[in-house]
This record gives sequence, C-alpha cells and structure tokens, in this order.
Amino acid sequence: MAITSANQLELLQTAEAVAREKMIDPGLVVEAMEESLARAAKSRYGAEMDIRVAIDRKTGRATFTRVRTVVEEEELENYQAELTVKQAKQYMADPQIGDTYVEEVPPVELGRIAAQSAKQVILQKVREAERDRQYDEFKDRAGTIINGLVKREEYGNVIVDVGRGEGILRRNEKIGREAYRPGDRIRCYIKDVRRETRGPQIFLSRTDPQFMAELFKMEVPEIYDGIIEIKAVARDPGSRAKIGVISYDSGIDPVGACVGMRGSRVQAVVNELQGEKIDIIPWNEDMPTFLVNALQPAEVSKVVLDEEAERIEVVVPDEQLSLAIGRRGQNVRLASQLTGLDIDIMTEEDESKRRQAEFEVRTKLFMDTLDLDEFFAQLLVSEGFTNLEEVAYVEQDELLVIDGVDSSTAEELQTRAREHLEAQARAALERATELGADESLLNFEGLTPQMCVALAEDNVKSLEDFATCADWELAGGWTTVNGQRVKDDGLLEPYGIDLEEAQNMVMTARVLLGWVDPDDLVSESAEVEDDAVEAEE
Repeated sequence: MAITSANQLELLQTAEAVAREKMIDPGLVVEAMEESLARAAKSRYGAEMDIRVAIDRKTGRATFTRVRTVVEEEELENYQAELTVKQAKQYMADPQIGDTYVEEVPPVELGRIAAQSAKQVILQKVREAERDRQYDEFKDRAGTIINGLVKREEYGNVIVDVGRGEGILRRNEKIGREAYRPGDRIRCYIKDVRRETRGPQIFLSRTDPQFMAELFKMEVPEIYDGIIEIKAVARDPGSRAKIGVISYDSGIDPVGACVGMRGSRVQAVVNELQGEKIDIIPWNEDMPTFLVNALQPAEVSKVVLDEEAERIEVVVPDEQLSLAIGRRGQNVRLASQLTGLDIDIMTEEDESKRRQAEFEVRTKLFMDTLDLDEFFAQLLVSEGFTNLEEVAYVEQDELLVIDGVDSSTAEELQTRAREHLEAQARAALERATELGADESLLNFEGLTPQMCVALAEDNVKSLEDFATCADWELAGGWTTVNGQRVKDDGLLEPYGIDLEEAQNMVMTARVLLGWVDPDDLVSESAEVEDDAVEAEE
C-alpha cells in the first residue's frame, strides 16, 4: 500500500470512523497512524534513522521527513540521525548545537508485513486511548450508583454494560440468589475503579452497605440536601439491615423522613434490595444509648461500656434474650457492625449469678485475710470495697459510715489489711529474687514486688529487659485475626496497669538507662500539645 493522493483522504475517514466507534479523540487515531507509518518507514530506510510522519488534518496528506540533530563532533555516535556543525554547514547557514535539519524523503511502499505491523500499532494505540478514556470517565464515579444492562454471565459473575465501558458484578456482590439474563436492567453501586494491564476494571456491588445509603440519598431529599445524615449502615444482604440517621434540623424527624408517607420512601429501597427488611434507628453520640436503640425491638435493662477494649456488655430480661440475639445471631451482629463494638449479651439472671459469684469471692477474701466473720465481710463488700488496698489506704471516714464500725474498729481493719499486704509484698520480693530479678528492676519506681514476680516469670529480669518491652506487652490489648478481635493478655494487666501507664514506665526506664534524652521527650510532648491546640482552633 502506497500513501498516494488516491488514499490520502481515506486515512482521515478511517481515523474518524474508528474514533466515532470507540468514542475517543480522532486526533489520537491520527497520531497512532503517524507512529505506525514512521515505524514502517524506518524498516525501509534503516532503524537508525529518525524518520517522522505528519498527516495533514485537512487533506490527509502524509509527509515523511528525516530529522538529524546537530551535536558536538566528539559526541557524534549515530551518523544517520546526527551530524556535526561542520557537516551541517552544507545545509544550514549558521548551525548551532541542538539545531535540527529536516529533509523530506519519498513516501514508502508498505508491503504486506509492514501494513500488518502498522495496523497492529494503530489498534494498540486505539485500545490504550479507549482504556484511558474509560478510566478517566469512571475513576471519579466510585461510590455512586449506576444503571446498566446485563450483557452476559461468566462463572457466576455478571458483566454489565454501563455505557462507555463494562462493569463486573462478582457473585459474592449479588444479593442472595439473584439471577440475571442478558438485556435485564440492573442498578449497582460502583465499589472500585482500578487501572489494570487489560484495561480499567469497574467493580460493582449490590451488597455493599453504602449501596443502601446511596439508595436512601436518592429517595430522601433531606439526605441529599444534608439536613439528614446517614451515620452508620449494617447489612445482612437480602435479609435485614440497620441504618443510623441523625437530623441537623430539630423540626425534622430523621426516622419519619426516611420512612416517608405510608412507608413509600423506605419501601422503594426495600423493593430494590429484594425485600431486605430495614430498621431505621435514630443516631446518638452516646454509644450505650445508640446501642439500646440498635437492639430494638428487644428491651435492654442495662449497658456497660468498656471503651478501651471496644466491648459493650448488654443485660436484657430473660424473655428478651432470643429477640435481642435474633435469628442466627442476626440482630446482635448487625448492632455490632452498626456501633463498631463487640457486644456481649446476657440475661438478668446470668448477671445476677455473676454478681453473686463476685460478691462471694470478695466476701471470702476479706474473711480469710482480715479474720472477719461472714456478716462483717459482707458489709464491706456491700459498701463497694473490692480489694485489700482499698481497705488499707482509704480515708478512715469511709469506713466509719458502715454500721457498727467506730474509730478503733476502722483502725484495726486498716492495720490488719496493711500487715497482710506487707506480708504479701515480702513473700513476692523473695520469690522475685529467687527467679533472678535484678536490683535495678526491684527498685524501679512503679513496680510492686508482685509485678516483679510476673515479669521475672516471663524472663524480664532487669531494667534493660523491661525497657525493651512494648506497652501492649505490659498492659495488654486487642488484635484482629481473620476479622475477629482477639485479646492479648498483658504481663501487668492483672495489676491495673493501662497502656498509658505502661508507656510512661517504659520511657522512664529508657531515660534512666540513657537510651533516650529526656529533652527530646519534652520537645515531642510540646509538639503534641501544639498540634492539639491547633486542631481545637
């Protein structure tokens, strides 16, 4: 194929046809043609030559040119694409380093192989342009809802025509046992758009919690306008869902607005989600209160929140337990997802048994250590005393409020408690020494002899060993394994040491050992405070 006047306009017509079909810029197709023709010309004139092709956008005429660059004589390497200043003077009036000399060369005759190669270059460039166009169009649409047509199903995954591209709805992103046939209309949530080697991949979902949130945004104008905000969503796709909403206008009920007149708004969402039942719950910043709402229709008697462990304990009446848990644990599971907390549910009877067991343990502790009768020990527990330290070091006035306790009795109680604690400390000190605990560890401020025993049993026997510990190793913490929160027991956790205390103790040990400059700690603390002030402002 020769580039002659007979087929010059055909180049532009082909470029426009391809661009129209692929919905890309015709200029990109023309550039691909120029590159393919240049490659073909290089195969004819020589690969070392710098051959360039320019196609006139109006006439379609292809101009082949050879470009040579002026370089220093000692830098001349490619005689076909470079020339020295002396050589350039034959063609140019005043050549300078970096100038280019361009001369037109005859068009090439494209053989079968060259034509096929040119076609491959054009197709490759067109595919790349098409992929870039698709990615640019959809990358900012992640997190929105899109309507499409089902094209086909591959191994349970649905391929969806979304206009200028194709999306994939994986089998695990479909609701229940949804089945689609080619040509069916489908509404999906664009979960992610990624650029991959085979082109942009548009991942769709119908099970993502945000799909339901976006559906409500479409059905409820107050959500779209920002008057009502969806704070949390939890779904068991196709079965049941819970959604937490809050209104920033005191005159608008967030739950009522989402339900709509005679349930019209929520029913539209339910129909799209294949009959998924939706509980709409008023959001509350107080997490226990929000959880009580989230567990509806079950009634809750008491809630105890452990913020550090991100767990919450819920007590319900005996007859409400199955309702609170829900079928196959669905109700409590959705409430847990909604609040972001692990939930422990127990009946009032179970809680009563647990409290009774704790009461008996503490009563026995005071009976054995303070040599008290059962009645008097129960009085101490009833007043809220849980351990010997509280009895030994509490203000005496707090003991005097107990019926039958006068000053001499209170003093005797505290004396017995202190003597027992001192005896325990002496025994623990001897045990720690037997285990090989170093004096530097035994004398470290903040560590009791009992703590030193726990550390020595775990082979932490010197201040250096202690300084290498992580705060969570001492105070304990939580890690997530396979989606489940797992408790990590800390060496000093039984003695009430929390993460902040553990961190301070470890840093103090490092300062004493000279591992850390105390001035650095002061400067870091000041920076943290400044950042906190700026954040508040």
